[in-house]
Amino acid sequence: MTDPVNLWVYLSTTPLFWLSLTIISYAVALRFARMLNSHPAANPILLASSLIIIVLLKTRTSYSAYFEGAQFVNFLMGPATVAIAVPIYRHRAVLRQVLVPMAGALFVGAIVAMISALGIGTLCGLPSELLIDLAPKSVTAAVAMALTKQMGGTPSITMLLVMFTGIFGAVVVTPLMNFLGIRNYAARGFAVGLTSHGVGTARAFSVSTVAGLFAAIAMGLNAVVTALILPWIVTLFLK
Repeated sequence: MTDPVNLWVYLSTTPLFWLSLTIISYAVALRFARMLNSHPAANPILLASSLIIIVLLKTRTSYSAYFEGAQFVNFLMGPATVAIAVPIYRHRAVLRQVLVPMAGALFVGAIVAMISALGIGTLCGLPSELLIDLAPKSVTAAVAMALTKQMGGTPSITMLLVMFTGIFGAVVVTPLMNFLGIRNYAARGFAVGLTSHGVGTARAFSVSTVAGLFAAIAMGLNAVVTALILPWIVTLFLK
């Protein structure tokens, strides 16, 4: 009979094992979320991430070892983001009708997301390195990490902050919008896509196609706007 310890040593160093764990964890989390009728608190990404973290802690596995397998899932984020162009093209007639208010919401939302993060961080006495890591928290991970690296920050910390922002936004968006009395799915989707990037967009698509469409647009455009103006805003705060 195979020694369980030796078997685990072998599996823990195999990228396929961690890839399989990631996929299985998400499948289990998604099934559980559906059992709860997609309740905001039962966010599949939050549940799957929690399960994987527990496994990593219990097995004392480093993140770098885990990422050897999970990087294949991470690679698919690129094609998945590009695929969002399909629903945008299909609903282009609707988008033309709201182009002006959408542009206004985009610039205001992007600037507020950056300044609020930097302002709160400054009031809390965070060092400049952490302020750089915190600033791009509301854009998609690939863009956020690239910006952080360019400005001298730590991309891995930015990744954690981006994930936390996305999960938090996806969990609170539905009850928050209901509390504020915002029923328009275009507005709801645009708000969560702008502030909570891919995780929020996934949540929006699970609720409504219209919400998902506008969330995808907000996510993409916010990445562009943030990449253009974030270095300038960070420079002002760090002077």
